[in-house]
Amino acid sequence: MLKWIWLAVIVVILDQLTKYIASTSLEIFQPVAVMPMFNWTLMHNTGAAFSFLHDAGGWQRWFFAVIALVVSVVIFLWIKRLEQHEKWQAIALALILGGAIGNVIDRIWLGYVVDFIQVYYQQWYWPAFNIADSAISIGVAMIIIDSIREYRAERQKSKSE
Repeated sequence: MLKWIWLAVIVVILDQLTKYIASTSLEIFQPVAVMPMFNWTLMHNTGAAFSFLHDAGGWQRWFFAVIALVVSVVIFLWIKRLEQHEKWQAIALALILGGAIGNVIDRIWLGYVVDFIQVYYQQWYWPAFNIADSAISIGVAMIIIDSIREYRAERQKSKSE
């Protein structure tokens, strides 16, 4: 199922391209309104998801980079071992792989992850994110949906036996 690696490559390219555009077009922490409830806002995240450990002193850069690289290798091997009929799972894992690589590139080269998509409602702001984060979220959602479908199918099968 390595034929789905092209999807991971596209995610990395789109992620890095949009981060470059955001970094060269936006001023840090200065929101640009796109539409109600949606801004472009350049931010540098030195932590993990939702800026977890962003103020830990610098060690987290390499810690999160190593974790992302290890996870990327595991996901690559997982995709490699999938069977032909496991297309949905291959797509989900390719999205996660592309997102992980996109963010680890930033973490290694810049020391932080470039985020620029900001969603809000009134005074409530969701943490800024990027294309890589979106791909990871979609991939994880797909795996959860696949797990639920598999569980239901197995439960249905056991009821009919």
